[in-house]
Amino acid sequence: MSRHLDVLLLLALPASGKSEARTFIASLDPAECERDLGIGETVQLDDFPYVHLMRRVSDELTARGHEGAFFLSPALPFRDPRDWGTLIELLNEDYHDVVAREHHAPENAAQWLFSRLDRARDLVGAPLIFQGMDLELRAELARALEDECRDLLEKKNAAIPGSLDGKTVVIEFARGGADGSPLPLPAPYGYRHSLSRLAPEILDRAAILYIWVTPEDSRRKNDERTDPDDPGSILNHGVPNAVMYGDYGCDDMAWLLETSDRPHTVRVERDGRTWHLPVARFDNREDLTTFVRDDRGQWSPADTDRLRQGLAGAFAELHAAREATDPADR
Repeated sequence: MSRHLDVLLLLALPASGKSEARTFIASLDPAECERDLGIGETVQLDDFPYVHLMRRVSDELTARGHEGAFFLSPALPFRDPRDWGTLIELLNEDYHDVVAREHHAPENAAQWLFSRLDRARDLVGAPLIFQGMDLELRAELARALEDECRDLLEKKNAAIPGSLDGKTVVIEFARGGADGSPLPLPAPYGYRHSLSRLAPEILDRAAILYIWVTPEDSRRKNDERTDPDDPGSILNHGVPNAVMYGDYGCDDMAWLLETSDRPHTVRVERDGRTWHLPVARFDNREDLTTFVRDDRGQWSPADTDRLRQGLAGAFAELHAAREATDPADR
């Protein structure tokens, strides 16, 4: 079996170190990644830019005297929790575009993204936001958000490589449930639900690296990283406190591992098929990743060595779990 990972799902609670680990891995020499981690040059997908866009849409609507479409306020969780699935459908589209090397060049990036959001919501059974919206209001929103949407689109297109040969697609997202929730978490919360919405072509190739911190550490690190002047930043955005307790007060990764019928895997069911995705946990309870938010020139050799060794150990466990899993089960 090839040691190379085609798709890596990078999962954790907010501020656990996912984006820092992803940034650090992207900074490594490709030969080093292949040798020490068993991954190629990374192609990176993340659902956070879509969450930020949803918040911006809601903010622009409330500024015009309307209710927020996706969020009741900047401080509260999703109005409709089915939007956790909406985000997965958007990632499925992004993965398809990477595989097909499909670039998009709409005349109006905002209107194009509005249609994508509606299409993804339709797939999860949530009501459409933009299709029935007053045309002038929709046009106003598009004008207000065009620059941000154009930037998102350009970054999406720029991330599509000419070939996936030797590369690893890294897909990052965080899921959870309310503080104190009993397990299993009910749909549409938690990893069990979101993993089951991933496209089969992702599940066929995926392995999971889970970055392990406690919910308390997640909340503390979220407060520390928050830069109110940079709310769209992958590394410095803050998650509202109500969301941290209401949507990320716990998660179900440990439960999924404990209840799987195959060791070191998560069982995923979709469309009558079953996958067993190999899992390894990178223990970040003693923080190894926060330094990555500093400029790269300020990274100390001691910090980089500790993170490199920690990641190498976690990836070794992941490859061992993968090799023990029958390819027919993935």
